[in-house]
Amino acid sequence: MSATVHGFQTEVTKLLNLLAHSLYSNKEVFLRELISNASDAIDKLHFLSLTNPDLIKDDPQFKIRVRADKDTNTLTIQDNGLGMTLAEANANLGTIAKSGTEEFVKNLSGDQAKDSQLIGQFGVGFYSSFIVADQVTVISRSATASAEEGVRWSSTGNGTFESENTTVAERGTKIILHIKDDCKDFLDTWTLRQAINKYSDHISTPVELYDVVYEEDEKAEGQEEGKESEPKQTHKFVQVNNAQALWTRNPKDVSDEDYKSFYKHSFNDYVDPLTWTHNKVEGEFEYTSLLYIPSMAPMNLMMRDHNNSIKLYVQRVFIMDESEQFIPAYLRFVRGLVDTNALPLNVSRELLQESKVTRKLKSAITKRALNMIEKLSADKDQYAKFVASFNDVLKEGISDDRDNQEKILKLVRFASTHDTNIVCNVSLDDYISRMSEKQKNIYYLCADDYDKAVNSPNLERLKAKGIEVLLLWKQPIDSWICSYLNEYQGKKFISANAADLDLGDLEDEQDKAKREQTQKEHEDLIKRFKEALGSEVEDVKVADGLSESPACLVQSAANSGFSQQMRFIAKMQGTELPAEKFILELNPAHALVKQAYAEPNESLFKDWANLIFMQATLSDQGTLKNPREFVTLMNRMLLKSGAAPETEPTHQGDSSLEA
Repeated sequence: MSATVHGFQTEVTKLLNLLAHSLYSNKEVFLRELISNASDAIDKLHFLSLTNPDLIKDDPQFKIRVRADKDTNTLTIQDNGLGMTLAEANANLGTIAKSGTEEFVKNLSGDQAKDSQLIGQFGVGFYSSFIVADQVTVISRSATASAEEGVRWSSTGNGTFESENTTVAERGTKIILHIKDDCKDFLDTWTLRQAINKYSDHISTPVELYDVVYEEDEKAEGQEEGKESEPKQTHKFVQVNNAQALWTRNPKDVSDEDYKSFYKHSFNDYVDPLTWTHNKVEGEFEYTSLLYIPSMAPMNLMMRDHNNSIKLYVQRVFIMDESEQFIPAYLRFVRGLVDTNALPLNVSRELLQESKVTRKLKSAITKRALNMIEKLSADKDQYAKFVASFNDVLKEGISDDRDNQEKILKLVRFASTHDTNIVCNVSLDDYISRMSEKQKNIYYLCADDYDKAVNSPNLERLKAKGIEVLLLWKQPIDSWICSYLNEYQGKKFISANAADLDLGDLEDEQDKAKREQTQKEHEDLIKRFKEALGSEVEDVKVADGLSESPACLVQSAANSGFSQQMRFIAKMQGTELPAEKFILELNPAHALVKQAYAEPNESLFKDWANLIFMQATLSDQGTLKNPREFVTLMNRMLLKSGAAPETEPTHQGDSSLEA
């Protein structure tokens, strides 16, 4: 059968050109990628062999072999893993199904070291072969195929490849690189050994390098005593990597560089993690966990249903990498693995969901992750990076994880009136440390955006008392979690826009008496506004805390039983709730309220009342049910007050222009 010529996917052609001409200063990355792919193929076959031992009975010892041949200018990387069929070779080596060149190119920074790390992240590792090779030949045979169903694939990287079936005696994949003239240092075994030790030392499969070995000859007959024989020089495959799963080693024996290298290799990241934790637990059931926090948020972070951050191993055998059962959605940014002997090797996803062991592991790993974050919070600069990337996701745990809510509240950060900076950098512990002795509650304000929050009239009374207020303005997460803010360290959360705002000991009997007196003094004002606004409001009161605004809206606890946050959530879900009504609080000292109250004409007074109510609604909600009605009313009031001429000047022709 003659080989069939195929054209590469357009994205692959672009990628090959990029790799061949751009990543010239960190060429050794190709070896990392090819060994990593070989390791993955072995892991997949190892897993399949658990239920079908016949797949590996002819060759049960997994290994990866690297061999350089200076005579033919070739470098061969071979594994005895899963292998490929012809259809799989054409699909896997001819297209980029995972991420594509456009995303790869978009993330290039010009830093050769960082750019080379991107290769693995975007699923294009095999094509890194063309960094050092002007021709690549792949010989492969699937573990499920016969010898006659082997595959030969070949390409020079110039737009096409050819492939065909051929006889291949052994399962697995052999990649033969025809090395470019300017890359012949990769035919040197010392260079290869250094690169393997640097990038692949932690791979649990033995990586063997064909190298010179010196052996002592047996002493020849008649050889003089005391005279040493010359060592015999031979070539053979020798193991050059540690070949021990990093997480099985004692943490004391693992360097920071080892942890970082393992993370970048295992989770396709090109920058070091922020932090990590490595723990081995013995007792009722044994497990080892190795967890990392990335330095940057992944692109799919806000997808709650995309949680494949924890890899599951059973007795060091890789089982699956989409183990959402082991960590809650609000910690989906955590990367890592768990290895246990308390689950069967043939564990299924359905069994994991029902397993008591799974529930215990999830609880334990969740606590490990939260402790890791808490430890990181001691480093202000590093934690600022964490907050910038993951604070909003961590907040989800306030509603999702009631068992750990106190710990999560300790770790999340807020904006507040203590700092005009929009950055969320205030912890609840910081807030409490600044509270006066008389303050017993934690006050917060939830709004649609930061400007609405920081400029809300509802803050005026609290500011007057010197009370710091947390500002929650990130949508939709803050609107959601506000419904779950109950208390922290025994201190209740109080919304700043609640009616009958409870200031506790911050308000003495004299303050209360003064407020009651104020209400009595302005009973007529309140009555007129109630009559003018009718069913638009639930009630009208006089606010004793407003200093700059004419009025504000506050929510009543009896407001149809729905909080502002619940209404937001219902709206997002397309659910209609009963009409929302507020309590209007007036500032009787404000000039606008005074002018309205002084209006003897009840029809005009009603216009003033509606204008003040709409302003308060706009300030609080950021929108109105009928903006045009507001504009019309405002224009009418401006004209009646003499702020603008009642009629527009009349122009004849273009005389105004001529003048």
